[in-house]
Amino acid sequence: MKAKKQTIAGRAAVGLFAALALAAGARAQNPTSAVNSFWGSVTAEPMTGEPLRLSLDDAIARGLKNNLGLKEAENSQKALHGQRNEALQAFLPTITLAGDTGYYTHNLVSMGFTPSVIQEFASMFPGGVVPAGLSLITSDYLMEGKIQYSQMLFSGPVIAAWKAAGAAEQAAKSNKDAARSEVVEQTAKAYLRAIADESQVNDARALVAQARVLAEHAHAAHEAGTAANLDELRARVQLQAQQQVLIAAENRQAKDLILLKRIIGVDPGQAVELTDPAPYSELASETPEEITAQAYQNRPDYQALQSEAVEFKAVHLAYRSQRLPTLSFGGYYVASAVNGAGTHGNFVAQGTLRFPIFREARLRGDEQASRAQLNAVRAQSDDLRGRIDEQVRAALLDVNANRKLVEVGRSNVELARHALSDETDRVNAGVDDNLPLVTAQAALATAEDSLVESLYQYNVSKLALARASGVLEQQYRAYLGQ
Repeated sequence: MKAKKQTIAGRAAVGLFAALALAAGARAQNPTSAVNSFWGSVTAEPMTGEPLRLSLDDAIARGLKNNLGLKEAENSQKALHGQRNEALQAFLPTITLAGDTGYYTHNLVSMGFTPSVIQEFASMFPGGVVPAGLSLITSDYLMEGKIQYSQMLFSGPVIAAWKAAGAAEQAAKSNKDAARSEVVEQTAKAYLRAIADESQVNDARALVAQARVLAEHAHAAHEAGTAANLDELRARVQLQAQQQVLIAAENRQAKDLILLKRIIGVDPGQAVELTDPAPYSELASETPEEITAQAYQNRPDYQALQSEAVEFKAVHLAYRSQRLPTLSFGGYYVASAVNGAGTHGNFVAQGTLRFPIFREARLRGDEQASRAQLNAVRAQSDDLRGRIDEQVRAALLDVNANRKLVEVGRSNVELARHALSDETDRVNAGVDDNLPLVTAQAALATAEDSLVESLYQYNVSKLALARASGVLEQQYRAYLGQ
């Protein structure tokens, strides 16, 4: 019975390894979590009537607390921690204590005691005669207490299972860190998008007010006979065009705010007030080689693949070690009392050494399959090194290009404002009609919208560079310059 239990324990250890290997394979094929899961959250607080003042730091803190994608990663880590405890149990001694009592009836014939055999024991009964009716059926009261001990002293698969479980848990921790970076990036991007929307709404409102003044001036001039009806029509068309822009901007802002609130766990109907302005700062100059070296040390997704490689290596060794013998120890002590006639104790202490024989085909198949999985993870790790280098260089190019676009956008806004001011003076002086003025207004609207978008893209590219460097959660403020 004890040998059978040890065999089952050994198979359980290998089965645990197979489960860990499959889990790691799933993580390798489906990194961290789908991005869509990071656009959801657990709503932590009920809606209130007062606007919620929200800074970027507050939004990120709420996202790290409530975001759905991060909670999934945390639960995955907890599940693998539980599997590691299962692997640990194979090393620890198992002690069980049991007790029972009962009334038992025994059919002696079923045990091989026929009447002729029982008659041979007649001398044990008074008068040397077996009592009638007691020759075949007997009964007794039995009370029994049992303590049992077992422990695996050496098993290659069990040892490898422990190592693989630890590596799997470390990989899950790295995946959780990658999920935290994803939450920070998604939250910051949504917050910056909402800030950009607010700037575009304010610009659109200012242009609507300006277009309304122009339309009123054109109408008064037309009524006074100093301007043609065409000038009034142009002014009214420009006003309505700006009103359309304002309506679209306000709708976009409302939708983007809802997305931000869903990411960080705020009720979609809760009114919010963003307290941080759009950041702008220039980054310190670093070479791609310096940032890439930093990324290899800090990127959680790269560290997760390294841990998975350790895990698959342990799985491979587990299958190879199935050829090794296993050594276990176990025993028990039982005390029993029959019909209240005192107790009787007995015990067993035994060691078991098992050798696998005639399983070479299966062992080689398991070993080859685990070797293929290990090679696949190593290839993915090599590929990720190349992708990290690519992502760092691409992010640097985007940062530099978007910084230049911001500079050009600011210059364009200043030029458009000067052009609009000059055209306004010309129209007021009666030198020109309002067609150049309408054109100048449209040019200013385009320049302001382009500047807001360029500033947003510049900040997003800096977040992408921090993410590629593996320092986003710790240094997002330094990269944004706030």
